[in-house]
Amino acid sequence: MLLRSGAILREAWRRGIGMAGKSSKGGGGKTTKKKKKELTNGRVQYTMRLVESSTCAVCKTPCKRGMDYLEKMSEPGAMGHGVPCILTRRPVK
Repeated sequence: MLLRSGAILREAWRRGIGMAGKSSKGGGGKTTKKKKKELTNGRVQYTMRLVESSTCAVCKTPCKRGMDYLEKMSEPGAMGHGVPCILTRRPVK
């Protein structure tokens, strides 16, 4: 009996039927590709990495934002969360 119930469970799993007869896969077995969302205003969005003051200190191309952050972090007891680096700007796909 145990062997038979195992075979029944395997068959149910193969068909995608979970407990209470509902499909556990949800889509009926067909896979569809997700369409990329298009921006409503047509503008390209960008992302930048957050860098710490130690990165700004050794940067070959210092920027105003990085130098201001480096100055702020050089004070004793200063706490920060990083600053977006314009040199690491990449478009969002």
